[in-house]
Amino acid sequence: MSILVDDDTRVVVQGITGGEGKFHTEQMIEYGTNVVAGSVPGRGGEEVAGVPVYDTVRQAVREEDADASVVFVPPAFAGDAVFEALDSPLDLVVAITEGIPQQDMARVYKRLGETDTHLIGPNCPGLITPGEAKLGILPGNIFADGDVGLVSRSGTLTYQVVDSLTQRGIGQTTAVGIGGDPIIGSDFVDVLEMFEDDTETKAIVMCGEIGGEDEEEAARYIGEYMDTPVAGFIAGRTAPPGKRMGHAGAIVSGSGTGTAQSKIDALNDAGVPVGDTPEEVVEHVEDFL
Repeated sequence: MSILVDDDTRVVVQGITGGEGKFHTEQMIEYGTNVVAGSVPGRGGEEVAGVPVYDTVRQAVREEDADASVVFVPPAFAGDAVFEALDSPLDLVVAITEGIPQQDMARVYKRLGETDTHLIGPNCPGLITPGEAKLGILPGNIFADGDVGLVSRSGTLTYQVVDSLTQRGIGQTTAVGIGGDPIIGSDFVDVLEMFEDDTETKAIVMCGEIGGEDEEEAARYIGEYMDTPVAGFIAGRTAPPGKRMGHAGAIVSGSGTGTAQSKIDALNDAGVPVGDTPEEVVEHVEDFL
C-alpha cells in the first residue's frame, strides 16, 4: 500500500506551460505518473508533452477525471492557484512553489479547513510512491519500493536519507516532503497518522529542522497514539538563535522552543531514536525491521 498517491492518481499540472512546469511534467510522465491535464488561464486548447491544457482546474477535472494537482505557479499567483484547486473536487493538491506570501497562505489555510482536500506544501519537493507515481520535483531514481514511510520538512535532507536507505536495501512505501514554510497544509501529525493507518508501512523516518514546534507536537502524537516505530533526524543543530537557516520556518526564536535540542529531547522522550547523521538514522530503521 501507500499513502496519498499511487498509480491510479490522475494529475493536473497547474502552470504547465512555464519552464518549471513543463520540465517537471516531462519528468513525472517519464517516471510513470498519470499526468492527464494541465491548467493555465488563457492557454486552453494547447498541449504540453502530449498533455491537454485547460483554462481552469475545474475544466481539467471535469474533462479528464483528475483527482490531484501539482502547482508550478509563480509566488505572486500561487495562492490563487491553490484556491482554485481547493474549489475543485480534488483529493490532493501539492504546492511546489517557494516564496508564496504568508498572508496568501493564511487565507489558503482558512479555506483548506473547509474542504476535505489534502494540501502538501508549499515550498516542498512533493511526494512519491516508488514505482507508481511522483508529484513534484523529487529525483525518482534514488527511491525504491519497500516498507518504510518518510516525512520531512527538508527536500535535500529527504534525498540524503532516502539515498542512504536505498543503498542499504531498504525501500519506501511513500515519501512526503511537507515543506519548510511557517504556514503549510499537511503537517507531521497529519502524515504520521496516515502512515500509522497504512498496514504496509512497517517503520517511519521523520526528518525535522529547527524552528517552530511541529516536531515537538509530532513527538507528543507519537508517544500517545502510534505503534509503528519512528526514527528521527533534526537538521540545524549548529544554527545560532535568531538566524534563519534555509527554510522560512527554520528560525529559532530564543524562547527555548524550536531548538534542535528541544526537538531531539521531545522525540527521545516519545521513544524515537534520533540519528546524528542520515546513516545513523538508517541504522535505527534497520533495528526496527
